[in-house]
Amino acid sequence: MAKSFRNTISILAALLVLPVLEVGAAPKKKSKPKKPAEPELRMRSRSAGTTTTAATAAKKATPQPTRRMAEGELPILSKGAIVLDAYTGKSLYEKNPDEARYPASTTKILTALLVIEAGDLDREIEVTDEDSRVGESSLSLLPGERYTRRQMLFGLMLKSANDVAHALGRDNAGTAEAFAEKMTRRAKELGATNSNFRNANGLHDPQHYTSPRDLGLIARAAMAQPYFRSVVGTQRYTWKRFTGELWALGNHNRLLAQFPGCTGVKTGYTNPSQQVLVSAALRDQREVIAVTMYGFRPANWEDSKLLLTYGFEHRPGAGPVPRF
Repeated sequence: MAKSFRNTISILAALLVLPVLEVGAAPKKKSKPKKPAEPELRMRSRSAGTTTTAATAAKKATPQPTRRMAEGELPILSKGAIVLDAYTGKSLYEKNPDEARYPASTTKILTALLVIEAGDLDREIEVTDEDSRVGESSLSLLPGERYTRRQMLFGLMLKSANDVAHALGRDNAGTAEAFAEKMTRRAKELGATNSNFRNANGLHDPQHYTSPRDLGLIARAAMAQPYFRSVVGTQRYTWKRFTGELWALGNHNRLLAQFPGCTGVKTGYTNPSQQVLVSAALRDQREVIAVTMYGFRPANWEDSKLLLTYGFEHRPGAGPVPRF
């Protein structure tokens, strides 16, 4: 009897030290911090012809969302996307195609187009102190060095050198500011009416923006230039410095090696823009151009492959363009 009483006391003591849980109560979830508000850009509405506000993707990188595909929709993670038939310019698939977003270094597609259209590619450009002080990605140009426009185009499109972009723009229009104005005018001539450019390199400026549709139209015009095609289709290039030193440049566009038939064109990244990619591919005498904006690495490569594949599987005039 005494032994049984002692056992009962031991069990009750053990129960007293267990944590108390409310019956049926769910564990409390941690409250998620609110996302910072996205800055606004002014953009032109194609349908109404009026000025409206468009939220841009100028915020810190976020975890990649899960790919989900509704009926008839491609599982594109990038916030803006389009694929065009290169020969007709017709859109074959689009996602938020006219939302204003930051293009980052895909800006250099338009820079290269203007330089090539101006011609005289063997003319030498003398580097100024202003050119040499442009930051971030560069080829370490020094004042007084001289390079041909032809050579600089490789430094522009493969290395994505901001100092080279500045030098090319200044040489083309006299000043960097005049070149930016020229860029916006040329974009509008190509039908890119939701765009505004402030520099030749794509370094962040709140008023430097374009849209997936506009960027596709600009790339289409650039890819119509044979020399541009040869540059953006090159995977490796030897950059000869003014001193005679040789530097090996590699193309940042992985699709040249990963997607059969890829012909170009340009990658881009800043924190406000996130991943931007313009790509093109040629198969069976058909070329398609894909644009993804505010994408997530490495998913942006898969987004572009999906768009290019869809473009080859759907010809212009095969029905209404899917929009999401």
